[in-house]
Amino acid sequence: MADEGVPMRRRVTSTFRRDLRRKRWAGVGAVFILMFLLAAGCGGPTEPANGGLSGTVRVDGSSTVFPITEAMAEEFRKVEPAVRVTVGISGTGGGFKRFTVGETDISDASRPIDPSEAEVAKQNGIEYIELPVAFDGLSVLVNPKNDFVSSLTVAELKRIWEPESKVSRWSDIRPAWPNREIHLYGAGTDSGTFDYFTQAINGREKASRPDFSASEDDNVLVQGISGDTDALGYFGFAYYASNRERLKLVAVDGGDGPVLPSTATILDGTYQPLSRPIFIYVNTKAAARPEVQAFVRFYLTQAKNLVEQVGYVPLPDQVYELAGERFEQGQTGSVFDGKGPQVGVKLEELLQREQEQP
Repeated sequence: MADEGVPMRRRVTSTFRRDLRRKRWAGVGAVFILMFLLAAGCGGPTEPANGGLSGTVRVDGSSTVFPITEAMAEEFRKVEPAVRVTVGISGTGGGFKRFTVGETDISDASRPIDPSEAEVAKQNGIEYIELPVAFDGLSVLVNPKNDFVSSLTVAELKRIWEPESKVSRWSDIRPAWPNREIHLYGAGTDSGTFDYFTQAINGREKASRPDFSASEDDNVLVQGISGDTDALGYFGFAYYASNRERLKLVAVDGGDGPVLPSTATILDGTYQPLSRPIFIYVNTKAAARPEVQAFVRFYLTQAKNLVEQVGYVPLPDQVYELAGERFEQGQTGSVFDGKGPQVGVKLEELLQREQEQP
């Protein structure tokens, strides 16, 4: 398949354009800081030593997180050229299937690990460290030739995507829209984006109509929507950011008026309910290997710059520091308590959860 839409970081075999402006963090960032305050203690990430390491670091999982991890791998090779970092894109679910049986060292994930995945890991003696790496605004897209769709409400998205949906034409959504067949594109069922979108829009994880063009590879979705005048689909913001001329972004109305995803709206929480944190999971046994330790430390110390360069929204410095502490301490498990995707987590809930910690 063609790979012209693959987002890669600027200055490293890059075609990615740095279109996002730096914004000050506010709002939703506080929510995820509190998550990682729960388990953080002392210590912090350190830079790996230059040279002297060898071996292979095996990574697989989310195509949403892939551009970040691939950028990290390319930059890390400049520091440790004898370490090979392989990065796959089998989707969040597909990545966890490999990770929870010990086939990979790190799993890219666009949602938290779910209870069934956590149980498989437990049965196989796999312990893991959950680390946040960026914010994403899951984006709704149409073809640029579409001149009538500028926004959709959450209720309209639900009518389109819910199981047993009867929507088949644009006019089924709004009568003034053309009486033409709508063609849907979305994340495959092994994708964390699929899990998060269905939870946020349909109210239940994995609840979706089945008759759409699906792929765990967001580049396939980019190609599909850019080549289909009657397309409607969704995927991570970075894939839109690297293909702006080929796609049209749709504003989402979560109840307070239409809002487009951007650095500012993802950070301040106004782009709802489709803003989310994204993660890497590190196998604790693998983390004992020097090459894996070095790569993860490099990842956390370099994330702020590289995340923005590939089109995502960096976390606040404090969150990266707390994630580094979590890694250095070997703090295992998930702050989501194995509950999987949680849309609109409130600060009060996190404070209550913190109080309940022994």
